[in-house]
Amino acid sequence: MGIFNKVPEFRFMSKRFIAFALSGLVIVAGIFAFFTKGFNLGIDFTGGTMIEVAFKAPTRVGELRDRLSRVGMGGATIQAVGSEGNKFFIKTLTVVEEEEMDKKLDALDQVANSIRRSLMSPDDLAALDSGRIDLNNAAEKALEDFFVSQGISGDDGKEAASALISVRKRSETGLITDMSELDALDLKQRVRTQLREKAFLGDFTFLSVESVGPQVGKDLRTKTILATVWVLLGMLIYIGFRFKFIYGLAAVITLLHDVLVCLGAIIFFQIEMSLPVVAALLTIVGYSLNDTIVVFDRVRDNVKSMRRQGAAEIIDASVNQTLSRTLVTSLTTLIAVLCLFFLGGEVIHTFSAVLIVGVVVGTYSSIFQSCAWLVNWERHFLGGKKKFANK
Repeated sequence: MGIFNKVPEFRFMSKRFIAFALSGLVIVAGIFAFFTKGFNLGIDFTGGTMIEVAFKAPTRVGELRDRLSRVGMGGATIQAVGSEGNKFFIKTLTVVEEEEMDKKLDALDQVANSIRRSLMSPDDLAALDSGRIDLNNAAEKALEDFFVSQGISGDDGKEAASALISVRKRSETGLITDMSELDALDLKQRVRTQLREKAFLGDFTFLSVESVGPQVGKDLRTKTILATVWVLLGMLIYIGFRFKFIYGLAAVITLLHDVLVCLGAIIFFQIEMSLPVVAALLTIVGYSLNDTIVVFDRVRDNVKSMRRQGAAEIIDASVNQTLSRTLVTSLTTLIAVLCLFFLGGEVIHTFSAVLIVGVVVGTYSSIFQSCAWLVNWERHFLGGKKKFANK
């Protein structure tokens, strides 16, 4: 099923310079944004610690920053998640170097523990320092050690620790909000007694903690650039063998156009540059190339049956003949990516956001950019002899 009842007769190539100007304007705007805003680099590239924290009650970003200032982390990046105001990402560049890994707490625990204490209310901090345990922040091993310190060892302590962690995991917020939630657990009476006397429920919990060293971040930046360069070079070689060198060159220019436009959008909207975003960019390269190859195939076929026509006429006919397929494919892909964006959760939110831009840009470039470079090559370098179409 197609979008058009018959093959359309749009004259795309007559508008190619308008398309070039539009693309150039967008790319220049992206370059301007790069020098004025720069990339919002994630910890994958800068090194640092990323913590996802959930609170029982809505909390203001300013309040969190004030608390972090107590431990010298007032400059940390704080990003609200969702609209409820109780979940945040906290990103700090503070990283403990590798030579300090052998201390009692490893690098990740040192940073996380410092942030955890800074976020605690005075009452919770006093309770923690008095020897009581926070059931919303203690890891399973810490719970087991707590029960051992209270004379509850063996299977009883391990089963109780596992049960408490399972309650947190089942909760939508990752928090135990009331001690009554533990009533349904099959716990020994002495365990319940210790929980009642020596435990408390903190106001927040850490849902995830990730840390990347500065050297690793630098290596990832280098590898990302190299991966992009090798992908473009590989595309040039592949299409050059399958069609002709000028086809490969046109495809690489088009793919570079798509990447630059997407990078401009990433900078303008300050989307965090992370490994999922890099994966999205490489996915866009493959997606856009697929559309371009379909059009190139049709150009190669049409040059045999339209020998008396000029290059622009052959390419217009080829783009029109594949237009329905291009638009249908893009629309179905866009619907799937939109579902990921709205329903996929925070983990793949940036990935799907970049893909949305990439699908739209890739569709546009496969129609207005890729073949337009063939026409320019034929008219300005080959004297109008259509040599670009020979194989």
